[in-house]
Amino acid sequence: MARLFYPGCALEQSGKPYEVSTLAVAKALGLDLPELRDWNCCGATAYMGTSELWGLALAARNLALTEQLGADELVTVCSGCYVVLNKAAKYTASNPALGAQVNDALAAAGLTYKGTVRVRHLLDVIVNDVRPETIQAKMKTSLAGLKVAPYYGCQIGRPFDDFDDSESPTTLDGLLEAVEAEVVPYPLKSRCCGGMLMSTSRDAAVTLVYNLLECADRAGAQCIVTACPLCTVNLEGYRRQVAAKHGKAYDGLPIFAFTQLLGVALGLPRAQTGVDMGLIPAEPALTAYL
Repeated sequence: MARLFYPGCALEQSGKPYEVSTLAVAKALGLDLPELRDWNCCGATAYMGTSELWGLALAARNLALTEQLGADELVTVCSGCYVVLNKAAKYTASNPALGAQVNDALAAAGLTYKGTVRVRHLLDVIVNDVRPETIQAKMKTSLAGLKVAPYYGCQIGRPFDDFDDSESPTTLDGLLEAVEAEVVPYPLKSRCCGGMLMSTSRDAAVTLVYNLLECADRAGAQCIVTACPLCTVNLEGYRRQVAAKHGKAYDGLPIFAFTQLLGVALGLPRAQTGVDMGLIPAEPALTAYL
């Protein structure tokens, strides 16, 4: 099985802590994740909403490049990229006429997509291929006593539930429990963070962020753990707006990508975990573990 890594646009900028920790954790776990050469933006959900064909063709270019390089899996850590790339793979496979239109578009760049690539989220790969027990065996620092709220977001299980339940996902819970963190009850774990609503309907999106932060705070969480860079940006980047509207800023509630906590548990050097690159200080949540 040959895998390639699709970073997506967010990891190049706002999602840098996620990228740093992802690459370090993958190396520590023996996961070979070479980056897909010449990848392009997946188009995100906004482009798909403008034109399904254009959106699918843009995403399918990455699948065609993956295929051309002889890989059969394309792995991403962004839930938005995961959904869009997965749509391109599944829609072209289930609708031959649509697949032909997409290939007509790809032909302009000398590419064709034969439908052999499986799109996967890194959470799926680590939980189902690497396995939590392997993480436990390699663990250097127990996260016992750290109260975490596992936040999946709305896209990792929707519209496809390829590796977890769309309403009550558990993969991230189990992974965090494997490194002995205390997973707090978090009923909003698969609710939307507002996503791109922040650029179109900010008032509504700020309330969605407030709901997620308040739910975690009430549950006693010391941090929220995500699996998507856009969710991280929304949850940590709009505290002033949340405070202005709802009277609470949650300044002591940091947001970490799941790979960051795995990096801490695996005993990686602090710089490789990216925990100091976020907008909310990692301490005091991680003081006992770093």
